[in-house]
Amino acid sequence: MPVSRRKFITSAAVTTAGGVIASRVRAAAKVSANVEAKERPLFVSTWPFGKTANEKALRVLQEGGSLLDAVEKGICVVEDDRSNTSVGLGGKPNSAGVVQLAACIMFGPGHKAGSVAALEEIAHPISVARRVMEKTSHVMLVGEGAKRFAVAEGLDRILWDKAYAPEPKKSGGEKEKNHDTITLLALSEDGTMAGGCSTSGLAGKMPGRVGDSPIIGSGLYVDNEIGAAGATGIGENIMRYCGSFLIVELMRQGMSPQEACVEAIKRIARKDTRGVDLSINFVALNKLGDYGAAGTGKGFSFSVTTKTFSRVQQSAAVGKI
Repeated sequence: MPVSRRKFITSAAVTTAGGVIASRVRAAAKVSANVEAKERPLFVSTWPFGKTANEKALRVLQEGGSLLDAVEKGICVVEDDRSNTSVGLGGKPNSAGVVQLAACIMFGPGHKAGSVAALEEIAHPISVARRVMEKTSHVMLVGEGAKRFAVAEGLDRILWDKAYAPEPKKSGGEKEKNHDTITLLALSEDGTMAGGCSTSGLAGKMPGRVGDSPIIGSGLYVDNEIGAAGATGIGENIMRYCGSFLIVELMRQGMSPQEACVEAIKRIARKDTRGVDLSINFVALNKLGDYGAAGTGKGFSFSVTTKTFSRVQQSAAVGKI
């Protein structure tokens, strides 16, 4: 059957574009500092407490769970840890004395996403975010609407116990630096990618304040053709630049995950002229299984898990620009 000139040109363009993207990812792999981690499945997450989440995710996958099951259940482990004062109901409260949680999840195939913010009294915001993605036509639910949806989905309300966290600092007091996040990126054996992010947000924040963690493209971004990236730190300094989306796009241009994390921080620092500690950190993972991380100042610790090893590593450090 004859092919029209227009269809031929369109087809050729798509094929060429796909080839360029694939070659750029392969080029990025050659300069990766983590060549030994090409095995799959692979889990990369923020902070040392991410190691436990990674290991749970791997077990879920090995026991027959899906990649989304692995991401969700891995993050749930951290949300359940009441000693963690930056994730889950153990998190520190806002200025009104209430813990408000946020989370998002992304699944590479179909570019699917779900998110919740300003969520109260629900132990696992990551589970609510997944249900938003899978059971509604929406991407994000917030506040009372998110809580009602969670309860309707059978997720029990759990009243926050103030005994688990100190009183919030008053406005004008010492600056609160509690702003850690669990972000977990996953790559399956067949190359499927997914990720999740969960936090209780900045301690002592204004009620209703939402940081980068539940914002697609800021706290988390997954592109199944290229890779995934996630963030932890002061959300305002990440979300104003769509940090995670930026990193994935830099990987699309041929950078390795670590190079992309470093360049994203440098770009943000060049644009931010306030002269303050940005306190931003990123992890990233590409389609081929290369990973990297970078943070401001002395960097930060992140966790990597495969079937043959599970460890905490130190990220690249980006000093003053």
